[in-house]
Amino acid sequence: MGTARSRALSRELLEELQASTRYSEEELRSWHERFRRQCPDGRISREDFERLYGAFFPGSEARGYARHVFRSLDANGDGSLDFREYVLALHLTAPGRARLKLEWAFSLFDVDRNGEVSKGEVLEIVTAVFKLIPPEEQKSLPEDENSPQKRADKLWAYFKKGDNDKIAEGEFIDGVMDNDDIMRLIQYEPKK
Repeated sequence: MGTARSRALSRELLEELQASTRYSEEELRSWHERFRRQCPDGRISREDFERLYGAFFPGSEARGYARHVFRSLDANGDGSLDFREYVLALHLTAPGRARLKLEWAFSLFDVDRNGEVSKGEVLEIVTAVFKLIPPEEQKSLPEDENSPQKRADKLWAYFKKGDNDKIAEGEFIDGVMDNDDIMRLIQYEPKK
């Protein structure tokens, strides 16, 4: 009986997740139940996260991007996510432009976690994002955005940076905040 209780979603965690995401109590309880069925020990490994994340992007190569998402959310570096981290991953990667999401996006691009983003890091993440785009959609992209290198170059040029320059978090957030063209380069939203 103690085991079943410890596996339940606590009122405290439920309230925290409702306050920090757009998800309802019903959604969170349902997800928690599925999460516990799929992850009986209460943790999800990077491999399982990549597989589940890939299900959101059928017909594309989501594994590389999912690996970066996982890295950015696994703050303690233990190689797994608990339910709280998992829900925050879903929330932060959902469409939208809240400042919090852009702070997370910066941490995604900051591959080496040094507090700055280099052109190489931009190319690495843009390449992973590009692989989320199904091949038939890639064919219809504008000429200056139809490859990861072109997208990275366009993004870097927007910030008016040289190849060896870096972008700080505030500059990244301010530059991306209300710019649809830049948002399109750093994320992919599947067509419904």
